[in-house]
Amino acid sequence: MSFPQFAFNNIRRNGRAYIAFFLSSVFMVMIFFAYAVFIYHPYVTELPMGDTTATGMQIASIIVYVFAFFFVMYSISAFLKSRNKEFGILTILGAEPAQIRRLVILENMLIGCLSIIAGIGGGMLLSKLFLMLTTRFIGMDDLPFYFPMKAILITIGAFLLLFFCISLFTLVFIGNKRTLELLTGTNKPKKEPKASWFFSLLGFALLTVGFVALRSDLNGGTIMLAAVTGIAGTYFFYSQLSVLIIRLLKRNRKTVWHGTRLLWISEMSYKMKDNARMLFMVTVVIAIASMSAVVILSLDQENREQFTNNDFAIQYNVYTPSDQMDMSTIDSRLEAAGLDYQQMYLEYFWSDADQSAVSVMPLSHYNRFNTILGKKTFQLDSDSALFVDSRNEKDQAQIDRNRFRNYAEGDTLTLNLEEGSLQTRVTATDVEPRFATLIYSTGVVVLADEKFEEVTQQIKGNRLSGKVLYQIPAWGHAVPDRHSSEAMVSDQLLSSADTIRSDNASSDENYSGFLTTRYGDFERYRQGTALFTFLGIFIGLIFSISSASFLYFRLHTDLEADGKMVHSLSKMGLSFQEMKRSSTVQIAILFFLPIGVAIIETLVVVKPFLTEFGITNYTMPVLTVFGAFVLAQTFYFIIIRSRYIASLRKMMV
Repeated sequence: MSFPQFAFNNIRRNGRAYIAFFLSSVFMVMIFFAYAVFIYHPYVTELPMGDTTATGMQIASIIVYVFAFFFVMYSISAFLKSRNKEFGILTILGAEPAQIRRLVILENMLIGCLSIIAGIGGGMLLSKLFLMLTTRFIGMDDLPFYFPMKAILITIGAFLLLFFCISLFTLVFIGNKRTLELLTGTNKPKKEPKASWFFSLLGFALLTVGFVALRSDLNGGTIMLAAVTGIAGTYFFYSQLSVLIIRLLKRNRKTVWHGTRLLWISEMSYKMKDNARMLFMVTVVIAIASMSAVVILSLDQENREQFTNNDFAIQYNVYTPSDQMDMSTIDSRLEAAGLDYQQMYLEYFWSDADQSAVSVMPLSHYNRFNTILGKKTFQLDSDSALFVDSRNEKDQAQIDRNRFRNYAEGDTLTLNLEEGSLQTRVTATDVEPRFATLIYSTGVVVLADEKFEEVTQQIKGNRLSGKVLYQIPAWGHAVPDRHSSEAMVSDQLLSSADTIRSDNASSDENYSGFLTTRYGDFERYRQGTALFTFLGIFIGLIFSISSASFLYFRLHTDLEADGKMVHSLSKMGLSFQEMKRSSTVQIAILFFLPIGVAIIETLVVVKPFLTEFGITNYTMPVLTVFGAFVLAQTFYFIIIRSRYIASLRKMMV
């Protein structure tokens, strides 16, 4: 039997240990290859957002590659530690250290080559589906299939280099241990795990510092401080604080000395200490994936809410207000599509009222706005004013950051103008949060038309602004698809934006304003977030599968020692049901504790970040992301638990 055959037989005999690692490696190669197929597609640069999407794919590929490096290194190091006895026997039989190192390199490279072949093969079969899903999800035109020779060569080269470098790194884990150390390395009795009060309190303090940093003003320094202290605190939580908590729990005999609790609590103190690094890595991986997914889904939800809350499907923002606004291009497009519409014009300017930022508009424009929306109209005399509270929920949550005064009926309002001030009495009030997004104002002062005309004579013309708004009942508020009437008319109008601007430009003005559509804004924002959502889904899948593989490797590594303990306890009367209950609790803690910690860390981090974006409602994204991770982890837990318990059952008397 040749040396390569010997290496192959070693892999075949340890197939149960290598299968999860092999499948995870195949999956990572396949995802990397799929990204490469898109990046190097000959037609991708010709598509809208093609360059941006390709750049995003490149970043995702780098993330996958870096993660694959650490994943493979950790997995191989775990295998090598569990094979110390095998290496010791080979040493007794005459194998030299150089031959053992050569064996390890051959095994790693053999698994790597098989993973690359299987990953590229699977990627080739799914490449057409991947291209279709990518373009459909992001909203791009379909890309034809092509033979991705460049993607194949890059994938082969990248992962051959990865497996070869890791094979060299793993030689450090073997070292130059003596034969007796190799033979007894996994059989030495473990010392009772101990935890340091100092490092336990340090871990708690680091987590507290990270929490406080995120509750202060967010900037580069506070974000970096929160990231460093949070990651370090998470490590000390697993390596020190959790062990300390279990040791303190074991002192309560009334609680611990009951049924199988003594068995699994005692075992967990060892498992938490032994698996601290693995649990730390799984937690960080899941937390990063969860944070990214929650932020992306929250932004997408916010985009949809802005669409559904927008009553005006078309807006023309006027920079040079005029009595003769030419909207014939828009009108003709809507009439050609057979759409009924209502048009209105809002003219306003920004000012200060008693040091409170407000917008000022004429009564006729405000009444026209209310008529279209089915609200009541108002009457004002020349010495009175209507105050409109236009704050939305986000503005109210951040009221301390904004200059705002809520006037009541009978209050005197002082409007600060460029040439003096105007005092008027508030005779009516109203609430209209739509103005927060329409004219970006938290408070609106409505004056009688003649008074508004008088006031505008005292301000510079370039301070006046206007909006032409179109309400189209047939389009409703539901988010349309790409082939709907709103989407097609919106595309046509946006392509005619230059014509509309030139129609309204005066002799000394070349730029009169700009056109926006409800669907155009939604689709542009959706395409930007869709790319990150799509990439996040695949990266999250990799992290999820890899975290389950980490746990499987550790359980398999401990299987021999756990089997010996179960064998001894079964002689003393431990039943299968008791063993099953104890093992289930231990595996459940290893699987779901990282999920629980990651959920807490995600909630702590995303709240201040989303608040900075003005997003306060993120319940559904949080439930969606956490539900997906919990379901995936439960699926892995059920499969791995059944295999682990079946293996232990064979070792019972």
